[in-house]
Amino acid sequence: MTGKTGKPELLLPAKDLEVLKTAVRFGADAVYIGGEAFSLRASARNFSPADMREGIAFAHERGVKVYVTANILAHNRDLEAAEKYFAELAEIGPDAVLISDPGMFMLARRACPDIPIHISTQANNTNSGTFLFWYGLGAERVVCARELSLQEIAQIRAQIPPDKEIEAFVHGAMCISYSGRCLLSNYFTGRDANKGACTHPCRWKYAVVEETRPGVYLPVEENERGTFVFNSRDLCMIDHIPDLAAAGIDSLKIEGRMKTALYVASTARAYRRAIDDWFADEALYRQRIPEYLEEIRKCTYRMFTTGFYYGRPAEEGMVYDSNTYASDAVFLGIAEEVRDGLVRITQRNKFSTGETITVMRQDGTDCEAKVLAMKNGEGVPVQSAPHPKETIWVDLGVPVREGDLLRRDRTEK
Repeated sequence: MTGKTGKPELLLPAKDLEVLKTAVRFGADAVYIGGEAFSLRASARNFSPADMREGIAFAHERGVKVYVTANILAHNRDLEAAEKYFAELAEIGPDAVLISDPGMFMLARRACPDIPIHISTQANNTNSGTFLFWYGLGAERVVCARELSLQEIAQIRAQIPPDKEIEAFVHGAMCISYSGRCLLSNYFTGRDANKGACTHPCRWKYAVVEETRPGVYLPVEENERGTFVFNSRDLCMIDHIPDLAAAGIDSLKIEGRMKTALYVASTARAYRRAIDDWFADEALYRQRIPEYLEEIRKCTYRMFTTGFYYGRPAEEGMVYDSNTYASDAVFLGIAEEVRDGLVRITQRNKFSTGETITVMRQDGTDCEAKVLAMKNGEGVPVQSAPHPKETIWVDLGVPVREGDLLRRDRTEK
């Protein structure tokens, strides 16, 4: 249920167990993950069955749901293994499975009948008839195609049963192809985007050839960094929460199953605050919009757009832009253990003693802290942590909880 009588769900991505726990700690109502097969993010680390069980248990203990993606467009050779996978999911017990392929849908209904099914945006869900079709087959939720406007979503909401759910993306990368149906990756590299192996050729450099001048390549110039004619800005709807709820969207979905824990923590906490503030006091929500946007900019992002929600994006750069990323912070690590005043992390980016960093707390009470001392995994004092993924014990001189994030904020904006 949406609107002032019930908050929309906040749905976060997780590429692995560490990021799932971060999403849960920083405010997600639900998390979507991929198993080791049949997910559209094959190059993500994804979840083994053991990790999936642990992650679901961790989330359920804290009242958070977990959805498992199985949204590839399957070939005949995939079906036997997929049926076995769905049977395994029946034992593991996620809160829903996300599917786009009708054949996979029928397998899931047979192999794990007690697990709710959500229909992926990959199924091109652009009209009420499609929503009703899937609901009629037993789906509980349908994810909107990203080409829909808020007006169209509101019309669909009015034409479907009130107990059936609508999910929509509200933040993250936008694919330039219709509902993600892209053939470029498969054509250029043999890696099928519709089976989770996209190489993102839309980020590559291109030139134009005029038909009477073969071999003459005309660059499509945008900036000094090159040409990225297919690139899209990132979707960001954090300053439009009331409009999303008014359209009848039950679940607000953030893209990013390839992203870091810092991205997930930043977006989860910002959207959590925005939804809660809007629910409590819309004037307070509107007052705090600059704070939400500042929080989001602590993670990697492109320039922002509202996508198709308010109609077709304007031609003058509303969507298509350069591939330049920005970030106002550098991810250093997650507090995995706190013992005798020291914080153990697995280092993600280099930092040194004497630096001032930020402790990103789950309750929003972030604080700056000076790195007073550091030890490596063997307990030997060190001055810096230059090697990615090494174990480091850090003395920060401030209280830190397990699950808090450490980051270094950029001073140049």
